[in-house]
Amino acid sequence: GPLKPEITITYIAVSTIFFNSGLSLKTEELTSALMHVKLHLFVQIFTLVFFPTAIWLFLQLLSITPVNEWLLKGLQTVGCMPPPVSSAVILTKAVGGNEAAAIFNSAFGSFLGIVITPLLLLLFLGSSSSVPFTSIFSQLFMTVVVPLIIGQIVRRYIKDWLERKKPPFGTISSCVLLMIIYTTFCDTFANPNIDLDKFSLIIIVFIIFSIQMSFMFLTFLFSTRNDSSFTPADTVAIVFCSTHKSLTLGIPMLKIVFAGYEHLSLISVPLLIYHPAQILLGSLLVPTIKSWMVSRQKAQKLTRQPKAPVKV
Repeated sequence: GPLKPEITITYIAVSTIFFNSGLSLKTEELTSALMHVKLHLFVQIFTLVFFPTAIWLFLQLLSITPVNEWLLKGLQTVGCMPPPVSSAVILTKAVGGNEAAAIFNSAFGSFLGIVITPLLLLLFLGSSSSVPFTSIFSQLFMTVVVPLIIGQIVRRYIKDWLERKKPPFGTISSCVLLMIIYTTFCDTFANPNIDLDKFSLIIIVFIIFSIQMSFMFLTFLFSTRNDSSFTPADTVAIVFCSTHKSLTLGIPMLKIVFAGYEHLSLISVPLLIYHPAQILLGSLLVPTIKSWMVSRQKAQKLTRQPKAPVKV
């Protein structure tokens, strides 16, 4: 189409999001985030081990229902996907959470996903194909790592101007993300061979929202335990990064792994629903999570303050 998403979305849009993040993020915050190994392990294990396994167990129950089997396979592919390269970062930034940790896990998770996601699809669905790891790695490097580094370099020279003017980085990223979702929906539903029954579609939408709510609550519980050592800002990054799944990496990967499948359109439907659903749900929860984080931070500051000596 006239928007040319194969160029504007695949390269320009994703690069813009990460250049934007590189420009807006303080270098010292990004450096300190790299050292937060416990947080990174939690996010990656939850996303790439717990999530797909839990979905597989859940689908064993759903297999006896009349829900379309290809949509159920699509749900499993959602579970196997890596964290997103954009939405989790944008929502973490909107709340005021640990944006640097969100960026690291988004980028690192995407690189892990290039190798692990095809293996998970092979394990859970038995799909195999020759995945061009080199070309996907180079594309991710050029659209994620390079723009982030350039953004950080440019920031050094215009740091004072950025502090004074405070450009609307969050709004720019949100607009770019909206464009990514729009073009992906156009691409899938333009397929004349897509055959959806309404009952299965409604059930899948309900399941997707239920999965997201349950997993967000689960990650919130785990990351706020007394022995977890995570700050409220860390919890925000964990909740979004652990439960979100990549559409920009997921759709091209599905097209590679399921190349030639006549049901590819149906398999990709759950991921197409999951992505806007995670942004919608995340956006609705932003004010609630923000107020929780602020109140929790205030409470922690009060407990750290030394008590005034009592006069006798």
